[in-house]
Parts: sequence; C-alpha cells; structure tokens
Amino acid sequence: VQLVESGGGLEQPGGSLRLSCAGFKFDRFELDDYAVGWFRQAPGKGREAIASIDKSTGRKYYAESVEDRFTISRDSAESTVLLQMNNLKPEDTAIYYCAARTSMPGQFNWWDEGEYAYWGQGTQVTVSS
Repeated sequence: VQLVESGGGLEQPGGSLRLSCAGFKFDRFELDDYAVGWFRQAPGKGREAIASIDKSTGRKYYAESVEDRFTISRDSAESTVLLQMNNLKPEDTAIYYCAARTSMPGQFNWWDEGEYAYWGQGTQVTVSS
C-alpha cells in the first residue's frame, strides 16, 4: 500500500493550496475504505497532526492551529482525500504527509501517528512573500 501526496508548492501569505492524497496497491485503491489523516513537519520540529477524516463516522477532526482555515474532504469520484488550505501563513510552511488506517473498533485517536499504518512520502508547502 502506497500513499502519494500532491499539490504542494510555493504560495504567498493569504493564498490557498489544495493537497491531494491518493492510494495505490498494485493499482489505485479506494481511500473511502480508510480513515485518512494529514500531518505536517516544519523544519526543526516534530510531526504535527492537523486534520483527519474517519471512515466509519465521516467525522472530521482539526488541530486548533488550522481549524478555521483548512478543510479535509473526500473526493469519492477520484478516491482521494483533499486538504484545502486557505489563508495560508508563513508558519504553515512544512512537509505535509497523508496517512491512512483501516477501520478498527475502539476509540480513534486521530492525532496519534501510531493510529495510521500507511504513510506517504510528503509534499513540501512553502508560504513566503
């Protein structure tokens, strides 16, 4: 299972970017069957959970630092998970990773990296004027 992120790049403060996460296992597979989270890692810092969408409930979770600016959603037609990022700030500069896990019983600690079995290689987002 491989996850591939796309959509990163250089954007000015106040601008927008949309990241996409697609899944591959020999061929494309349905990310609709997985809970998917977005994490980011800024230079010199640890990896931070910023958003996640549960598979079984469809519930969405956000870190406080992004909840009024970022939106996570599924594009079922493309079997991808999107992260729409608006009003970008320089502190959003980081490598952004998507991660996925199959549906499991019990509490879903969306912020916990250990909840996710599959990870992408990351895409760079740079916010600078």
